[in-house]
Amino acid sequence: MRILVIDDDATVRFMLGEICEAAGWAVEMGSNGKEGLDVFNIHKFDVVLVDYHMPEMDGLVTVQEIRKLDVEIPILVLTVDERQEIADRFLDNGATDFALKPVKAPDLISRIQLHIRLSQLTRSAHSHNREQRTDDGLEPGLYAIKGIGKNTLEHIVKYLRTVGEPSTIDQITKEVGLAYPTVYRTLTHLMQKGKVRTIISYQKVGRPKNRYEWFND
Repeated sequence: MRILVIDDDATVRFMLGEICEAAGWAVEMGSNGKEGLDVFNIHKFDVVLVDYHMPEMDGLVTVQEIRKLDVEIPILVLTVDERQEIADRFLDNGATDFALKPVKAPDLISRIQLHIRLSQLTRSAHSHNREQRTDDGLEPGLYAIKGIGKNTLEHIVKYLRTVGEPSTIDQITKEVGLAYPTVYRTLTHLMQKGKVRTIISYQKVGRPKNRYEWFND
């Protein structure tokens, strides 16, 4: 497996490189978006890690340009900014998921492993011409969504359909191994499509919590 790391901070690049190499993956580096794009055009990669704030070409533009070249490769955005509007902008422009800085090695490795596995499953399904309907029985229309990849959506829906009880976003995030903004965006879409409903859970202490469940089978 080969990982592309695009970050303007040399210390961060070194750290991410060490984490990926410890997991047994080959790593290539780019010190900014433009350089990263040049490297992407030379080698074949399985996952791309992209920093948000970079000179010459920031993370958002970098994601846009990579997505023009490859519509399926997982792109994980590295950022300290947890605002939902930032997450929405990245998801709208092709990002797959997020890894919050400072990055923790176990979390990053598990996140990359998950996306490699999901990407392999998706590519395998395409190669066997099974794009009209998945094993989960989801309508094709659910996949044509700007900002939410088919494999990510499929992964979250599978969890919701098998968990057996309403779950909070924090619980879903932990179980599916994806970032909070990714899960939030996907749940919002599924609610708009009438596939997921919200249940308010009143706590003995603190504010009520929203729980989400699949209910449209």
